[in-house]
Amino acid sequence: MTAVALAEELLLLAYDEKSGKATGSRIGLDLGMAAAVLVDLALVGRVAFDDGSIVVTDPTPTGEPIADEVLARMAADTPHTPASWVQRLRHGLRDRILADLCGRGVTQEINETAMGGFVHVHRYPVLDPTVETEVRQRLAAALAGERQPDERTAALAALVAAIRMEPRLGLSAEAAQGADRRLDEIAGTAGFAGGVSLEDSTVRPSVALVIAALTRAIEAALGTRA
Repeated sequence: MTAVALAEELLLLAYDEKSGKATGSRIGLDLGMAAAVLVDLALVGRVAFDDGSIVVTDPTPTGEPIADEVLARMAADTPHTPASWVQRLRHGLRDRILADLCGRGVTQEINETAMGGFVHVHRYPVLDPTVETEVRQRLAAALAGERQPDERTAALAALVAAIRMEPRLGLSAEAAQGADRRLDEIAGTAGFAGGVSLEDSTVRPSVALVIAALTRAIEAALGTRA
């Protein structure tokens, strides 16, 4: 597993780095992060999409605590559809990922109280901006068409599109205009959206199948775009 998980990358993109507050749809981000954990497991050959379900193909731990908790849970359960897994895994996942980022010094937790102490607000401003900066640069390069994205970046782009995060990427006006089109192109060439055959995709077919199934599940859960 890589040092920064896909779910962490997605969360950092969704939180304002200065205010430490989440932007956009909470349910969308939670579903996206659950899917991201499954994608990371697919990238290292632990799960696959088979006969309509996501199944464990190798229960060997990856060394990444959150992913390994999910992997163990899946191995002990019966197979479920992608839609079922993202709903099952999303609960409590955000807190686990935020705690992990705080523990590593990427973000910090700030607790604030209001209304006489009855309301507690938690903010997570960035302490170490290098992680988020790298993620944004990698995604921006992919959206600009500067180079063919690798598997992880293509997966991140697919999740960004599925949870409708494009308006919160901080892109320039010119870049934002072409973001939707470029996200569609990335999904097509990677084999997520039927643009090419899996044999010709830029992502391994086993991984592309998982990502395609998960993004469809998220889009179905969120309903029609406004």
